[in-house]
Amino acid sequence: MATYGYARVSTADQDLTIQREALRAAGCEVIREEKISGTSRQGRKELETLLEFVRPGDTLVVTRLDRLARSMDDLSNIVRELQAKGVALKATEQPVDTSTAAGKAFFQMLGVFAEFETNLRKERQMEGIAKAKAAGVYKGRKPSIDVTEVKRLRDQEGMGATEIAKQLGIARTSVYRVLQEG
Repeated sequence: MATYGYARVSTADQDLTIQREALRAAGCEVIREEKISGTSRQGRKELETLLEFVRPGDTLVVTRLDRLARSMDDLSNIVRELQAKGVALKATEQPVDTSTAAGKAFFQMLGVFAEFETNLRKERQMEGIAKAKAAGVYKGRKPSIDVTEVKRLRDQEGMGATEIAKQLGIARTSVYRVLQEG
């Protein structure tokens, strides 16, 4: 019966030190870490390694549930996988211990609130973008293709779409799109 730790931050410039120290203090013998978004399980190789490696009687420890997953679906799926293997989940900063009834209930409540928080953040972001667009401030990202250069290369240089794409370092379909719009 081993105790494993999992630490995650969303971006490469964030630091894992605080999580690492908390997991060591919780008795984790092995700590897997990654710097990747928690909104999806895709690409989270360290998490997948842990989920494959844990055995009955083991415990997986995180500092907070949002380090494990950002959606209730992902969190529930991970916990179901752990329970099917006979592995407990604990959080150092939250009273979560899926080996107890109270811990399971608290886990489910926290998961609901974490998903709610994520959805609120998305709503606020979309409201802000809509407000900025209405005020004429937000126009989206700047075009990455120089439309006049694409047309000049076709009209003055007599280049085809493939040649234009190679010269400008863009996709041929982008060249076709520019030429059809113009």
